[in-house]
Amino acid sequence: VQLQASGGGLVQAGGSLRLSCAATGSIFSNYIINWYRRPPGKQRELVAFITGGGNTKYTDPVKGRFTISRDNTRNMAYLQMNSLKPEDTAVYYCMAFRSGENDSWGQGTLVTVSS
Repeated sequence: VQLQASGGGLVQAGGSLRLSCAATGSIFSNYIINWYRRPPGKQRELVAFITGGGNTKYTDPVKGRFTISRDNTRNMAYLQMNSLKPEDTAVYYCMAFRSGENDSWGQGTLVTVSS
């Protein structure tokens, strides 16, 4: 599966953005979709993931503020980010995981949150 992330930009603290991840090439519902981020000068970290059936999990820094979703009929995944903080500034990546296959990564989209 090939992925392309989009939707990043510059937003003030407290604002919202919605990231999109478009998938092509395979049966989308077979994959767990993950959103990762790499803050400036730091390592990449998991943000959230969603299974093909729609089960979700969030890491503590984003819990209650971010919502991950997917539309298997459109081969799309989303990350709705609300109440953004300057520490959410990062390059955000979507990644598709399926057991027995190599992970597939999108190209990343930059989110900058100004204080």
